[in-house]
Amino acid sequence: MLSVSGARGLIGKSMTPEVAANIASAFGTEVRSGSESPPTILIGNDGRSSGPELVEAAANGLASTGCSVIDLGIVTTPTVGVMTSELGAQGAIVVTASHNPIEWNGIKCLDANGLAPPPEEASRIIDRFKRLDFEFVPDEERTTPGTDTTSTRVHVERVLSIVDRDLIRSAGFTVVLDSVNASGGPGGRMLLEALGCTVEHLNGEQTGVFAHPPEPTAENLVDLAGHIGRNGGCACGFAQDPDADRLAIIDENGRYIGEEFTLALAALRTLRKHGGVPLAANLSTSRMIDDIASGFEGASVLRTAVGEANVVAGMRATNAPLGGEGNGGVIVAEVGWVRDSIAAMALVLELIAGEGRPLSRIVDDLPRYAMVKRKLDLSRIGGRDAIQPALDRLREHYGDARINDADGVRIDLDEGWVHLRASNTEPIIRLISESETTDAAEALADQAATASGIG
Repeated sequence: MLSVSGARGLIGKSMTPEVAANIASAFGTEVRSGSESPPTILIGNDGRSSGPELVEAAANGLASTGCSVIDLGIVTTPTVGVMTSELGAQGAIVVTASHNPIEWNGIKCLDANGLAPPPEEASRIIDRFKRLDFEFVPDEERTTPGTDTTSTRVHVERVLSIVDRDLIRSAGFTVVLDSVNASGGPGGRMLLEALGCTVEHLNGEQTGVFAHPPEPTAENLVDLAGHIGRNGGCACGFAQDPDADRLAIIDENGRYIGEEFTLALAALRTLRKHGGVPLAANLSTSRMIDDIASGFEGASVLRTAVGEANVVAGMRATNAPLGGEGNGGVIVAEVGWVRDSIAAMALVLELIAGEGRPLSRIVDDLPRYAMVKRKLDLSRIGGRDAIQPALDRLREHYGDARINDADGVRIDLDEGWVHLRASNTEPIIRLISESETTDAAEALADQAATASGIG
């Protein structure tokens, strides 16, 4: 899978050292074409067991195009983004498949700002990769990769600078953290301990073998929720995905509150602290953030296409301090332009400490909706050629509604909304609906599936 979100594939099949080297060579060629001197490119990986050989291949690909490579080792994706600006690098590569299962891995490119390249640049990189259009330098101009071991500390210190550390420390929280045996463990623990928390760390060892399916969904976090429910006395539980750009939250009673609440809680803290500022969220994110923003004079929510780069573009255009996606991804401008579980943890803890009441009560006071998420393999609907006709049929059916077609088609109705779009990272089409009840959301999804011809 090649998209603005990077490349992902099955290890030994569609994702091999040769593929990694070629993607890195395409990226290195693209970056070097706009640089008068050899560019510095960072590289990190999310800790998967398949990571080292792909890192080596990608580093070789970058060096072959004349880039100077600094290997950060096993680090989170947002850490790589932070270090891109910290070290003045011209770009970075993260070897990660994010929340995908262990048999997957991938390559994610970041630009000089530490964010995913804009669509036009991503398209050029993909085109170079497909055509094997690389510009290599003579062997004598290649350099050996360097290393940096400060990155996690730098990232955590930047996050600590945006919250009231004394307020959080005074609360004396106990927090359970599940890092799924991947990159987020050291930074997550470092942050929590710096905030005075007692940390109960599950799956904190970076073994590269996940203790459970890595996507931080309710069914995959039964052990974390059960641990909190059995032991009591915890303020909350946090669950990271392998590259730690997403965060799911469990309340003090062991209740999984849902990834959609991560951005909502971070937004609430941001608005309470800074007043009516602009925010940004993608089209597939819950209406909760709009409802929260409506309670603060001057606050607004810009809706963008799905994808981190698109949300960041919206944030930069409106000078929004915070944005994100409903998959548990929170982007804090003061920290970096990448979804960041470590920054999200800090904001949520600051919110709980500032409110002076349990997380469950804060969540229960927020607007609550039911969301239905469906996905269909493209082969079932006629392949990629069937996507646009399906979108056209949906738009025509809801001709009088509020329609946003920045990414697929989102239909906003009084009773809820529905969004149909092709995935950036998988060969599927996604259908998402939201309403006040599960039955109403299912009915919206059924109606949209029938109208678009995919149901």
